Amino acid sequence: MDNHPISCYHLGHYFQVEGKQLQEQYKEHISDYSGWDQKDHAHEWMLFAGNLSSRLSIDETALSNGELYTIITNKEAKGRKGAIVAMIKGTVAEDIIGVLKKIPERSRKRVQEVTMDMAANMQLAIKRCFVNAHRVIDRFHVQKLAYDAVQECRIKYRWAALDLENQAIAQARKDKAGYQPEVLSNGDTLKQLLARSRYLLFKHHSKWTAVQSKRAELLFERYPQLKHAYELSLRLGDIFKVCKSKEQAFKKLALWYNQVEDCGIEAFRTVARSIQSHYLSILNFFINRSTNASAESFNAKVKAFRATSRGVRDINFFLFRLSKIYA
Repeated sequence: MDNHPISCYHLGHYFQVEGKQLQEQYKEHISDYSGWDQKDHAHEWMLFAGNLSSRLSIDETALSNGELYTIITNKEAKGRKGAIVAMIKGTVAEDIIGVLKKIPERSRKRVQEVTMDMAANMQLAIKRCFVNAHRVIDRFHVQKLAYDAVQECRIKYRWAALDLENQAIAQARKDKAGYQPEVLSNGDTLKQLLARSRYLLFKHHSKWTAVQSKRAELLFERYPQLKHAYELSLRLGDIFKVCKSKEQAFKKLALWYNQVEDCGIEAFRTVARSIQSHYLSILNFFINRSTNASAESFNAKVKAFRATSRGVRDINFFLFRLSKIYA
């Protein structure tokens, strides 16, 4: 809150209070912050065991100065009151486990599903604390790996195009001649083609505009391996869209692995190895088709709340206010 005078009305009279003074009054006297039962340790961890449900999400978010907190949320609260189960400073598995084990074991055994990303610390914490829960790796994190592999291929070609252009410019200067890059039929140079293709490679071809379709045609004509990489990313996405069971998805993934091995694109082989390392948790998606979207949405709410507070000056009081809304 900025330290500007605020007009207040009381018993027929107006008076002014400095913003900072009003904030202090709220913190120390109006709110019940002073008697908050989590006040002494909130900056390290908060726990609301009563918000535990059978379906949870786990993710991390930055509160201030890049300081990360691990957040466990109750999916059934749908991002409203009762959403926060725990917030723990840092991402160390043992710290997360230490806090979550404060919840009675009988309650923890009722948890049936936890969605997450591929972070090893989160996998270990959930495995140790919620022994009966299916660990579900978010499908969008898996697909993002494939998109990143496509972009890695594009960036590799872009750097090569930059090198060729720089060599051509240097040669033109040496020959005391002007340099004019090749201009393609859509008006792009080769360097521009590779730079401007970034966003279309994230989209399904059915959603391309006419301009993007033309750009993709020129791109894939010159770089067929990039086209192959793009098609592999779409096929991986189709597995999550089309398959109705773990068994069906397992067979489709096996075929996809074979295509990756044959393509010779190292970035996709890395993606395939990552999927193989986590395939059981990835296949658990097909039980209830659960994602970590609720956790991502809650993180966005935390960041929006932080923005309305103009940053985080007092971590404990910020967490107190957050808990009042969402815990």
